[in-house]
Amino acid sequence: MTTVNPPEKLFKALMHPSRLLILEILRDGEQCVCHLEAVLGCRQAYISQHLMVLREAGLVEDRRDGARIYYRVVKPEVFNLVEYANQLSGANPNHFNKAKITDCPCPKCNPSADGNGSENKPDGGVSIP
Repeated sequence: MTTVNPPEKLFKALMHPSRLLILEILRDGEQCVCHLEAVLGCRQAYISQHLMVLREAGLVEDRRDGARIYYRVVKPEVFNLVEYANQLSGANPNHFNKAKITDCPCPKCNPSADGNGSENKPDGGVSIP
């Protein structure tokens, strides 16, 4: 049986700029939390709070691989909704630097990563309101 979330839960999940940025990063496919940290320049606890809201709204799901947790979008239709909201509001969507992230310890960004969960502290990223 599929769980249906009320629309207000979905819209609440989309109300925060950080969550919109997280979704935009996940548009490119599954990402680990350390990758989100490196791209956004935010602490893991802050990102995890936003991921929890997105997960509770049924927009993302997680997968554990050893010490790493990976997230992916399960309802890609959300991107159409966000794009339509941007058109309605006349807003420019938030963009972030998609250049290669050099301080991300995840195996996807750094194939020589040791896989033990050690993390580098990001010193760049996107300004989060």
